[in-house]
Amino acid sequence: MENTPILTNPNASPAAVKLYNFLWSMKGKGILSGQQEFPMDHNHGEELRYIKEVTGKEPAILGLDYISSDFKGVNERAAAWYKKGGIVSICWHWGIPPYGQGYPSSKESVNLPELLTPGTELHQGFLNNLDQAAEALKELRDQGIPVLWRPYHEFDGNWFWWGKGGSTAFILLWRTMYDRFVKMHGLDNLIWVLGYAGEKGEGYYPGDEYVDIMGVDCYSEGVHEDLYNWVLTQTNKQMPLCHHENGPIPEPGLLQEKGIDWGWFLTWHTIHIHQQNSRSYLNYVYNHPYVINLEDLPKL
Repeated sequence: MENTPILTNPNASPAAVKLYNFLWSMKGKGILSGQQEFPMDHNHGEELRYIKEVTGKEPAILGLDYISSDFKGVNERAAAWYKKGGIVSICWHWGIPPYGQGYPSSKESVNLPELLTPGTELHQGFLNNLDQAAEALKELRDQGIPVLWRPYHEFDGNWFWWGKGGSTAFILLWRTMYDRFVKMHGLDNLIWVLGYAGEKGEGYYPGDEYVDIMGVDCYSEGVHEDLYNWVLTQTNKQMPLCHHENGPIPEPGLLQEKGIDWGWFLTWHTIHIHQQNSRSYLNYVYNHPYVINLEDLPKL
C-alpha cells in the first residue's frame, strides 16, 4: 500500500497540502474534535458557545453547509474560523437542480439519466449549480483557506437525490464535479472527502484519483469498529478516515484502546449535541488527552 500523503490534485495549494500532511501526521495519535453548525441559526455559533461553556474548549473543526445556497454566510463564517486557527469542513445539502433549495428539496428525486446527459436543459442546470458553488469556493481559495470538501454525502443511502440513481450514476456525478472544480475552475484548496452513509454500499468508490479522505456517518452509540474496518476495504490506497457525522461522540479512550483511527468526529447540531451527549460526557470528551481541540492545533 502507498503510504505517502499525496493529494489527488497535483496542483494543490500549499495550505491544502499542509492541512493534509497534518491530518496524516496525527494518524494513531489522536482524534480531532468537530462540530456542525445549525444553518437555520441566524446568529450562528450557538453550538460553539455551548461547547465552550460546558468544556472550556472549542472544536478543531467547524462543519458548515452550503444549504439553501448560503454561500456568502458560510464563507464569512469559514473565513472567521480559519483566521481563529480552526479547520473548515463544508458539505452541501444541494436541492434538486436547477432551482431546488433546502433540505426537503435535497431529498426529492430528479431525472438522473437526463441530468447526466450533455446537451439537455437539466444537464446545463446541473452545471450552472456546480459553477455557482465553485465561484463560492474560489472566494475561500483566494483567501488561502483550505477546505475539507464533503459533497454528495451519504450517497449510498437512497434519501438524497444524488444517491437515488445507484452507484454508476453517483460515480459520474462525483467525477463530473471533481473535474469541473479542479480542472476548469482551478480549485486547488479542496481536500475531497468521500462520505458514506453507513449503509456499507459497495461499488460507489469513484477511484483513487478522485478521493483524498473517506469517512462514514453514523448516529448510533459506539466507536463503530465494523464501519471503520469496512471502509478500509473500499480501496488499497491509504488515506485518513473520518467519522464525519455523529450523534453520540465515539468514546476516545475506547478508540485509542482498540486502535480505531478515525481522524476526526463531527457532531451534528441541535438535538445531537444537546441531547445525545450529556454535559458530563461532553466535558469528558473535550478534555480527554486523545482528543485534539482548537487550542491544540498547529498554525495551519
